Amino acid sequence: AMQTAIIDYGMGNLHSVLKSVRTAGQLAGKNTKIFLSGDPDRVSRADKVIFPGQGAMPDCMAALTRGGLDEAVKDALKNKPFFGICVGAQLLFDHSEEGNTDGLGWFGGKVRRFARDLRDPQGCRLKVPHMGWNTVRQTQNHPLFQGIP
Repeated sequence: AMQTAIIDYGMGNLHSVLKSVRTAGQLAGKNTKIFLSGDPDRVSRADKVIFPGQGAMPDCMAALTRGGLDEAVKDALKNKPFFGICVGAQLLFDHSEEGNTDGLGWFGGKVRRFARDLRDPQGCRLKVPHMGWNTVRQTQNHPLFQGIP
């Protein structure tokens, strides 16, 4: 069976991610083993990797490095399907303004805080940290959004 590792580095919304991914796999009729792991070797053996994160960027980066998972993440980025969620996606950049923290450098660029006066299309000020549901507006066709309004 296909194996999907959800990286457990002591932070993040792990159980909600685990439950939602397992449910999605069942609904899709996929025979896949989905598990939480903080073991770099086990993460490296997985076919797919999900990298959730929650909390402050400096704490997440320190926990990831302390557990030796940073190398497993870099390996997964190069070699298999990979999905970063929230801070798990921010850690992939060179740097973050949050805590003036270096990331893993997979993507060039910096994670920057929203400007204080930034507003959404309805005129409401964006909150920091930004949480909740948003509307995605497609600007071009993409297979990821086929059949999704």
